[in-house]
Amino acid sequence: MEALVLEKKELLALREIELAETMGPHDVRIALRTVGICGSDVHYYTHGAIGQFVVREPMVLGHEASGVVLEVGDAVRHLAVGDRVCMEPGIPDPNSKATLQGMYNLDPAVRFWATPPIHGVLRPSVVHPAAFTFKLPDTVSLAEGAMVEPVAVGMHAATKAKIKPGDLAVVMGAGPIGMVTALAALAGGCSRVVMTDIQQPKLDLAATLGPITPVNVAHQNLQEVINQLTDGWGANVVFECSGSEKAAAAVFSPLCPGGTVVYVGIPLKPIAYEVAAAMVKEARVEHVFRYAHVYPRAIALMASGKLNVKPLITDTFPFAQSVEAFNFAVQMPPTSVKAQIVVAA
Repeated sequence: MEALVLEKKELLALREIELAETMGPHDVRIALRTVGICGSDVHYYTHGAIGQFVVREPMVLGHEASGVVLEVGDAVRHLAVGDRVCMEPGIPDPNSKATLQGMYNLDPAVRFWATPPIHGVLRPSVVHPAAFTFKLPDTVSLAEGAMVEPVAVGMHAATKAKIKPGDLAVVMGAGPIGMVTALAALAGGCSRVVMTDIQQPKLDLAATLGPITPVNVAHQNLQEVINQLTDGWGANVVFECSGSEKAAAAVFSPLCPGGTVVYVGIPLKPIAYEVAAAMVKEARVEHVFRYAHVYPRAIALMASGKLNVKPLITDTFPFAQSVEAFNFAVQMPPTSVKAQIVVAA
């Protein structure tokens, strides 16, 4: 089949590739419709690796996906041919210790689309376990369905934060993950989110999504804004979504005593972690790696209209222009948030 193949660092090709996939009784075959371009896809393209995951042979990119069911295995009962679906891209070992303890996202043997050496889904079809395939309600489009994967990251972060109704949160970074984390925080009960970035167009968009106060840290002092909003107490939760070493080292300053920090973005270099600053506030610190058990809740929130991702889908490309789409994503303008590729209409 034709697919978008990362041949090696800085070399993409839309070409034929043989992908052997066998249908089992608990599997479904899905025709891909929409695939989002994730920052990890772009990083594999530009750097050839993310940490321990190194591209050593050609790999199909893409893991934020929606599609239509083409075929169902004999044991599948909750899906039917023609169903519009989205797919959780990580397939864990069902018998691993992490999976049996409910932390399947931490299974060391998980097979995650477009994470070397596992092929992704920028291609016409894929075979996938039905257990990790979710029917989309009529009110959720296929483009929105491809956003469930990044939304799941934000939902997992909001769950880890243990938000209480009325909390004020800071989200550092107005990229796609920062945006969906802000939306998840509001859906989870936060009364207001303060979002930081240095790109004003993204902050302007964030301000239209709900009770979100944008702070351009190139020109404004975050601490002063938080002090004004909280009478000097501080934010209940700080989500670090930027991956910036500078931002990640400053998470405790705007935090209130007894507050929670959730590290969501992955810094590419070690950060300066101020233990004393965390200790004097008895900060609770959480970390997220992908997500677990959140797809149904994310879809339900999107279907109800309480979590609207439509404004975040800023750029769309046809499958034939997949290489051009990735080159656009490498140099994405400040006015863009999420680019998607339409594999088939």
